[in-house]
Amino acid sequence: MRFVEEVVVEEFLPTVRSLLAAELREQGLTQSEVADVLGISQSAVSKYAHGDVETTEAIAEDERVRSLVDRLGEELATGETTRVGALVEIEVLIRELEAGGDVLSRLHEERMPELADHDASIRVHDPDNELRTSERVLSSVRRGLRIVESASGFAGLIPAVGSNLVAALPDAEDVDDVAGVPGRIVDVKGRATVPAEPEFGASGHVASVLLAAREAGSPASAAINLRYDAGIVADLQDAGHVAVEFEEDGDLAESVGAAIKAEPEAAVLYQTGGYGIEPIVYVLGPDAEAVADTARSLL
Repeated sequence: MRFVEEVVVEEFLPTVRSLLAAELREQGLTQSEVADVLGISQSAVSKYAHGDVETTEAIAEDERVRSLVDRLGEELATGETTRVGALVEIEVLIRELEAGGDVLSRLHEERMPELADHDASIRVHDPDNELRTSERVLSSVRRGLRIVESASGFAGLIPAVGSNLVAALPDAEDVDDVAGVPGRIVDVKGRATVPAEPEFGASGHVASVLLAAREAGSPASAAINLRYDAGIVADLQDAGHVAVEFEEDGDLAESVGAAIKAEPEAAVLYQTGGYGIEPIVYVLGPDAEAVADTARSLL
């Protein structure tokens, strides 16, 4: 009797680790760094590098495996995803490949031919699980922050209160379901500086604006706040973004909600300030990268 988990351990994992080790080396990581990322010894990395570990061709040539390895290799090397995020992505792919008729299922049947007589799908984990979803949101924010940090002149768009780039879970209900930057993005000697890794519940204000817009019907999943300037709003409108003004002198959620209901297609919200209130522009979008790209286009 042979379980599909044995195929995963004995064939899938050595193959993927070998491919991922090679990809990480191509990304410029040292053998020691690769070992740390993969959680294995340097001698194991050396074995993978020299082809001393047996791999399975059917797995190595699967397009989904190659695509995921290429993406995770780059994201792990640049810090755009974490070891946990990579682990979740690989786990999800394993469960997809275990489904009846897929590559791990076929290999399982080859190792245990009796299974071919049963039309069964061996799928034990939900690919849309909560951990995977939250990791993807965090990865999106990380990628957006890289765009912001590398954009020359972005510091000039940061308001006095600081900026924040946020992204919400699909079913976000409160600020704990929205990922942002602890401490906000700040201007340090003319450079946009991100003080910490993004986390859920780190943003109060910008997250509240995004949640209020979503509650009113906006399809946006991410947002960033920028300093207000009539020219900035005009440039965003010239680029095809619908802009709407709101008054931030009362209940924020009600003001934002009313603005979105008046202009359902609005991707730019702004208020021109008031007593003790700094004027701000909020850019909304489908994900953190898109919002960061919109902000960068203003430079």
